[in-house]
Amino acid sequence: MTYRDIRIIGDPVLRTPCEPITEVTAGIKQLVEDLLENVDEEGRAGLAANQIGVSYRAFSWNIEGDIGYVLNPVIVELSQEEFQDDAEGCLSVPELWFPTKRAMYARAEGIDLDGKKVVVEGREIWGRLIQHEVDHLDGHLYIDRLDRALRREAFRQLREQQK
Repeated sequence: MTYRDIRIIGDPVLRTPCEPITEVTAGIKQLVEDLLENVDEEGRAGLAANQIGVSYRAFSWNIEGDIGYVLNPVIVELSQEEFQDDAEGCLSVPELWFPTKRAMYARAEGIDLDGKKVVVEGREIWGRLIQHEVDHLDGHLYIDRLDRALRREAFRQLREQQK
């Protein structure tokens, strides 16, 4: 297994939109292998490529034993009238959980290593995962979605962690 360190808030790679994958190279195949191996740990639901320091549009998931990946994901559908605001956390923002408003349902489309269409969709945890990971690929963290007071509290707690 190639263990990859998780990049933490403050690392510029997390705030930089990721590049689309235009060619499946040996490096991209290794990236997918690393994403799949590194998401397969206790407490990990999803992992975006930039969280392991690679600025390409790819993420992996591990929901209830269903492990997979998608390259160049694009959200093509979100529920417009049903929302959820459960506590959300992130490996790149360790130990913090805040209620984050997300669409209840999300559908993303992308490709696999063979160029075949991949559809990732679902409600609740799946909807949250899709939106969270695509946000990462766009250079955003979940705390960016918090209202002003909660975002201020999140940064206060981050400063406390660093003492």
